[in-house]
Amino acid sequence: MTELTVLEETTEPTVCGENPGDLSCVMAQAARGHRVLLAALLAEIDLYPGQDRALFALWENGPQSQNALARLLGIDVSTMTKMLQRLERSGFISRSPSPANRRISIVSTTPAGDALRPELDRVTAEIHRQLTRGLSPEQVETLTSLLSVVRDNVCREAGACFT
Repeated sequence: MTELTVLEETTEPTVCGENPGDLSCVMAQAARGHRVLLAALLAEIDLYPGQDRALFALWENGPQSQNALARLLGIDVSTMTKMLQRLERSGFISRSPSPANRRISIVSTTPAGDALRPELDRVTAEIHRQLTRGLSPEQVETLTSLLSVVRDNVCREAGACFT
């Protein structure tokens, strides 16, 4: 019997080509990491990423049509429909026909959905804590300001803004 030798990798694999410090790559990795962390925290309260933003939008802006909510969140109407179906099955939102136009559904939070607000506030605080670990308050402020500029640049180039 022959013995196989396994060579250990001495460096981390990269998906960023020759420049792992490239801004685009770092942004993509940070966004993916954020989504993974957020998904884990939201799973604790039976929500998926994106559903938190829909609930916050309804709490901040009141009942909305599905189309208006999709525009507000910067997502496709079909994606919004699937998200709302899940939220409705969970009892967190309700949809009812608009009195002005019965073909339009108005989305509202339910008492069960409203009861999630303290939990979502906790998740928001925890994700902020995890994202900014090791940064001073001044660094957090600078990072937020710089990312706002990047977001605005992306929104301008994409012809749409993402809230």
